[in-house]
Amino acid sequence: MSPVGVKPSKNFIIIILGILTTVNPFSIDMYLPAFDSLSKDLQTSKEVLSLTLASYFIGIAIGQLFYGPLLDRFGRKKPLLFGLGIFIISSLGCLFAQNVDQLIAFRFLQAIGGCAAQVGAMTMVRDFFPIEENAKVFSLLVLVLSVSPLLAPSIGSMIATWLGWQFIFALLIGITTLICLMIYLFLPAKYQPDTTVSLRIKPIFYNYLLIIRQPQFITFALAGALSMTGLFVYIAASPMIFMEVYGVNSKVYGLIFALLSLGFIGSSQINAQLSKKFRPNPIFKAGLSIQVIIALLFLLGVTYYWYNIYTTFAFIFLLLACLGLTYPNAAAMAIAPFTSNIGSASALLGFLQIGIAGLVAGCLSLFDARNKILPPALLMAVMPLIGLFTLFWGLRHFTPTLHSSSATPPH
Repeated sequence: MSPVGVKPSKNFIIIILGILTTVNPFSIDMYLPAFDSLSKDLQTSKEVLSLTLASYFIGIAIGQLFYGPLLDRFGRKKPLLFGLGIFIISSLGCLFAQNVDQLIAFRFLQAIGGCAAQVGAMTMVRDFFPIEENAKVFSLLVLVLSVSPLLAPSIGSMIATWLGWQFIFALLIGITTLICLMIYLFLPAKYQPDTTVSLRIKPIFYNYLLIIRQPQFITFALAGALSMTGLFVYIAASPMIFMEVYGVNSKVYGLIFALLSLGFIGSSQINAQLSKKFRPNPIFKAGLSIQVIIALLFLLGVTYYWYNIYTTFAFIFLLLACLGLTYPNAAAMAIAPFTSNIGSASALLGFLQIGIAGLVAGCLSLFDARNKILPPALLMAVMPLIGLFTLFWGLRHFTPTLHSSSATPPH
């Protein structure tokens, strides 16, 4: 039961968890259109301002590792509300930032707080739903998550134009406050806190080490993370591809960005239907294999300058569509073996996904190719190919299962 005495439906719980997953994407996508006004007001270049985005990604990757044990030790609500409180306070700091150094620091703290929502939502899928339904629920969360690239840039652009970039952070404060109220009033406390979970550094590190050593977890976590690099590379490279190479203006680019996100949305909902008939493992294997084939064909055509803006759009659309099949099923299979320490396993999964994908996307700056589409196309092909080898290598050493095993790490 929730604190207000009402038992929410499964669909309502999915909506709450889905809204939680949008905290970080909205924080990233909403302020990007304000880079022009931010750089003028803070008297800095866009290159330096991009460090505010880098600090946010670093904060997400690191912060998740701390919330895993907290979610297991104190239950789900307290760490969630604590993290979102940090997010609100640091958003207030962003609003009143006087220079880019302050904004970089507050964005890092904002991410530290916001990643509680991401880890919490992923963890609570296991709390409220049976293992067999996890891949389907993750697909439904993607549907809510996908609202971000469709709405956030447009909302951010309007706010920055009419009111100023500071009001973007004011809106984030308001939205997050409402989310906190929703969690407190309507989200049931299904999980019982486990007071035996240690919060000391050495046991936490040892516990994460044991989770990594679980064969099914590390295989699907790594293969899924390598598949997800395609999304991060696309986000980092898409302005260059469409605005610099193909010469579209910012409005057309915004439309292209929104249309491409439909590939991810549509395939995630196809996955929700496939999950009713097939187990996550074969869906993930098929999705990753298709992703590799499409990526290699894209790389081949880019190498020889075969493609124009329309064929490039089509290939990227298909590659993003593959992620709607790989992401939910990789997450479901990675977390499936655990009966306890689910928060820690979810946190480590998120750390690996964002850490690996972020590092790979950062490698784009190391290339100085005449063919500017070649570096992202190369990364989009090589990373999932390594992920596919990782998957088949791992499957040689264990039999994947959706049932919790005795391999659950001790506290």
